[in-house]
Formats: sequence, C-alpha cells, structure tokens
Amino acid sequence: MSDIKDIQQNLESLYASDEDQAKQIDFPLFYSLIDDTKKVLTLDYVEPDYTKEILSDYLQKIDQKLTLVLTKFHADDIQKKHDFYIDSLPEVRRLLNGSIQAILNGDPASDSPREVVLCYPGFRAILSYRIAHLLYEMDLKLMARTVSELSHRSTGIDINPGARIGENFFIDHGTGIVVGETTIIGNDVKLYQGVTLGALSLSRGRLLKGLKRHPTVEDNVTIYSNAAIFGGDTVIGKGSTIGAVVYLTHSVPPDSIVYLGNSGIRIIQKVKNPFIKEK
Repeated sequence: MSDIKDIQQNLESLYASDEDQAKQIDFPLFYSLIDDTKKVLTLDYVEPDYTKEILSDYLQKIDQKLTLVLTKFHADDIQKKHDFYIDSLPEVRRLLNGSIQAILNGDPASDSPREVVLCYPGFRAILSYRIAHLLYEMDLKLMARTVSELSHRSTGIDINPGARIGENFFIDHGTGIVVGETTIIGNDVKLYQGVTLGALSLSRGRLLKGLKRHPTVEDNVTIYSNAAIFGGDTVIGKGSTIGAVVYLTHSVPPDSIVYLGNSGIRIIQKVKNPFIKEK
C-alpha cells in the first residue's frame, strides 16, 4: 500500500477548489427549514388542531432558519431572497389547493383532501416541486435540486425545479415521471405514471444550457402512462389527449387525440359541440 500521506496529497489534488466550494449548505438546518415549510403549507392537514400560535411559531422558525441558511451559503441579496420566499408562501398554498382539488375531482379512489395530502405521492412531489421552484427563482439552484432530488428518491417522480407549471396540476400514480428543466406546463394538466417530458438530444452538452430543450404542454391536456414527448419546439396544443406509450418529437394542434394504432402514431381532432361557446 502507498504511504497515507501520498494518498492524501493525490486526493487533495483531485478535489474541487473553485470559488463555488465556499457556498456551504448546512444540511441539517436546511432540511429542517424545508420540513417546516412543508408543515406550514399543509398545517391544517398534518395538524388539524393547530392554533394561530402554532402557525405563528412555525413562521418565526422559517424566518430565522432561512436567514441562517442564506448567510451560511453566502447568498447575495439575502434580505431580498428572504422576503421573496416568505411572501410567496400564501401563493404556493393557493396553487397546492388547486392540485388537491384536481386530484380529488379526478381520482374516484380518493376519499378526502386529507387523504390526498397525507398519502398521494403525486401531491408530495408537487409540494416539493413548488418549494424547489421558489429556490430556483431565487437563483439558489443547488438548494433547489437538493429538494427535488429528495422528492425524486421518495416518490419516483423527477420534476426539475426549473420547470414552469401552472394551476391545478394533477399527477396520478406518478412513478417514473420525468419533467425537464425548461418544460412549460399550463393549467389543468394531468400526467400519468411513466410520462417523460424531455430533451430531444443532448449531444451538444453544455452548449444547450439556457436554451429551451423541453416541450410545452398547454392548458387542459391529459398525457397517459409511458408517453414520451421530446424537444424544445414541441407544443402539445390546448385540450389535447396523448395516449399511452406514444412517442412524440413534433407539435400537435389543439384538441387533438394522439394514440398508438396498428400502423403507428395517429392524430385525430376532437369533435367540438357547436352549441358550446368557448371561454
């Protein structure tokens, strides 16, 4: 065996030394902050007998822990980031309410909002995504990815915190779902297990950074299990339904039904009722 000092020197020469290493995450404190945030966002379900004093106590803990986390990370504009995070909590809860209701309305197996919040992996993934997206918008991408990857491990659902997702988002079952960083998802969208919203090609590597690489899914779209949709220019038009195991690398117009037939992918237009006026 080589001398321990030689091994140490060799390892040290291979360790990262760039300035980013100065940005330290106090992981126990950070995880505690995220746990408290999740509790505040679902307090009426996890602690039904909560009081105003309990809510106030949680908010004060978040306030204090967030400042410490940002300070230890050497974040810039600490006060601005702090205020953005705290001020965003009511809006995040509003968005979560929409997902709870969408799941409750869309899944006949669900019996109550509390069951959705406590038991559904799709909701837990959405909850983590909403928090991670806040951190992403604060340009705290390492923290954001930490939150999303913890959720990925526990739910099997991989939503990049950079994705932009609208209201009433519904994940059913969810295992194996992948949503890429530059994905845009509109309102009232429903995804089933195994759906991939991915990049068409990564052969150019980091040259693609900052470019739109992932699909856009417009409002009122349902995508069934194991469908795979790729490409930054790919748009799934409003009101469309994408069938199971469909592979798409091109856009489809609004109100389309896309399914895998005996002769390959087929696209048909939904029949519109002339007596119903569009909003």
